[in-house]
Parts: sequence; structure tokens; C-alpha cells
Amino acid sequence: MNWWQKLKKNPLASLGAIILLIFYLAVIAADFVAPYDPYASQFNGSLLPPTQIYWRTEQEQFIGPHVYPTTQGAVDLETGERLLTVDRQKPSPLRLFVSGSTYNLFQISLPLPPKFQEVKIFTGIPCNLHLFGTAGEGKLNLLGTDEQGRDQFSRLVHGGRISLSIGLVGIAISFPLGVLIGGISGYFGGWIDGVLMRVVEVLMTIPYIYLLVALSTVLPPGISSAQQFLLIVVITSFVSWAGLARVIRGQVLSIKEREFVQAARAMGGKPLYIIIRHVLPQTATYLIISATLAVPGFIVAESVLSLLGLGIKPPDPSWGNLLSVATNASILVLQPWLIWPPAILIIVTVLAFNLLGDGLRDALDPRSQQR
Repeated sequence: MNWWQKLKKNPLASLGAIILLIFYLAVIAADFVAPYDPYASQFNGSLLPPTQIYWRTEQEQFIGPHVYPTTQGAVDLETGERLLTVDRQKPSPLRLFVSGSTYNLFQISLPLPPKFQEVKIFTGIPCNLHLFGTAGEGKLNLLGTDEQGRDQFSRLVHGGRISLSIGLVGIAISFPLGVLIGGISGYFGGWIDGVLMRVVEVLMTIPYIYLLVALSTVLPPGISSAQQFLLIVVITSFVSWAGLARVIRGQVLSIKEREFVQAARAMGGKPLYIIIRHVLPQTATYLIISATLAVPGFIVAESVLSLLGLGIKPPDPSWGNLLSVATNASILVLQPWLIWPPAILIIVTVLAFNLLGDGLRDALDPRSQQR
């Protein structure tokens, strides 16, 4: 039984993979999935609760799922809550594949600093079709609206682009560095091992929170929050490979003494070829576990940094800064719909990565494959 079949027979790993696939597909096509522009405010629509869906009119006539135009009304002096004004004379039916704001589907660009021109890898497909919406004046705010009257569900979907991609960027930079330097250090030993491990020890002593604060103050002015956070992730990724390199070095020290490595060396294999072809693949199980744990770590770090004001800043959405409103006690009590969705998405994403990582570890473990 190969590893792919074993992975498919693991229900928890399959569940994690399906959840991640749905999340990544949703954020890639965020403009299509989101019913509204995440930056557009609705008139008199600040802090609206999730829209109530009706099936019958006031006259008890069945017309299918629909909503009504809803705005904020006066404040209830006893409870402090805002009363809602619902126009029951204008039912707006819910529809799939409705026309709305225009966008470029699947547009891919690099958020470079302002002195460089933005690099558009793919300009996208001009489109104004959205997955769902309303036919009428009513708005369908699945998760309510924020203080600026912006649709929370649309901001949540668009914010996932940053939160879900930031971990992939981090491991794409830090893992190759850690694996290669740890492999070279463990294989050659001697003075090379001594120099590289001293560098690793220096990097491991750097307090990351102070480094991030310092980086946020010296970055060039005028860059967007996405550009600023991308630069911070790139810079910190270049110094976060130290722990991985130290573990890989320890594994390579034992792997290089095995028979297949000795045979490759006796047949005249070059050291770099032996490291890449024979030694490092033996660390695949540990790398998979580390990668599946590192990606959620970057997602959580983005949330913490946004809470401290060092990450993505409004009006640009991310799961971290959407969750940062939890510091406001009144919102925590009166508008809980602004807090629970990003918190649940972060928890589910971290859990899905861990489930998938455990499944891959069991499927790729050479000892289980031998059994």
C-alpha cells in the first residue's frame, strides 16, 4: 500500500485536506465568492447584525428566501443597543450568480515597495459575477457589518488571502535555508560545522518580538500594510531557519554513517549530490511535521502582530486585524458576530493543518511502510 492510499484511508487527514482545499479555493476566488466589495461601506449600515432571511411576507405569502433593506435606527436607552429599521415593503430575493461590483478574477500581483512598479503576474479575467447576492435593495450580510458599514463576510474571505498565504511564504524562505545549511553542517562537520552552528546560535538568541518592533519602525514610509507585512515576513524568515537547521544537523550526523551513504561515497558521489539525493530525503518525515506546524504558526503570528499594530492595518482586511476588535469591550458584548468568525477560522485552519500533518507523517513513515 503506497503512501497516497494510506493517506486517503485516514479520515481525519482527509477532513483536514478537504477543509484546507475549500479555504484556499475560496480565498483564491475571493472576488467571486464575496458578495460585496470589502472596502465599500453601506449607507447607514454600521454594525448591523447578520441579516435575517425570511421565507414569507408579512401577509404570510410564500415567496422563497429573501431579505429586506435594513438600516440602523435609534439607540435603546435601556440596553444601549441600536434598534433596526426594516423596510418590509421591499423584499429582495436571494439569488445565485448575481451581478455586482466589477473585479479581475484570479489577478496575481506582487506587492513591491512604492519605488518599484507593481508586478502583475496575471491581470485576471474581467468579471462582475458573484456567487450569491440579492435581487433588490436589500443586502445579505451573512456575518453582519463592521463599524464602517462594510460586509464582514466579504472582508473575511478577502482577509484569508493574507492569512493563508503568509505561512506558505514563510516556509518557502526559511525551510530551504534551514535544510541546506543543517545538511551541510552535519555532513561535513569540522570547522564548517563549528562556524555554521555559531551563526545558528546567534540567530536563535535574537528576540523576535523586539526585532519585529524595530523592523516596523525602520521600514520606508509610504508602503501599504500588505507590503510592510510581507517585508517583515521575508526578513524574519531569513533568521527563523536556525532551529530547523540545528535539528536537521543532528539527523544528518546519524544518517551519514548508514550503509547507503557510505556506498554512495565509495562510488565517487560528490558531497553535495549525496546530501541532496541520499541524506536530506531521509529527513522528509520530520520536515513534513515541521512544515504543517510552521504554517499555523505564521497564521497565529499574523494575528498577534495585527493585534499589536505591526501587521496588516485597516482598511486592508486580514483575519488578525478583524480579530483585533476583541480589545473593545463594547463590541465583545454587543457585536459578538465581529469576533467569533475570524477566531473560528483561525482555530479550524490550525487544526486542519495539524490533522493533515499527522496523516502525512503516518503515511510517509518508512517504518510503517515496511510493516
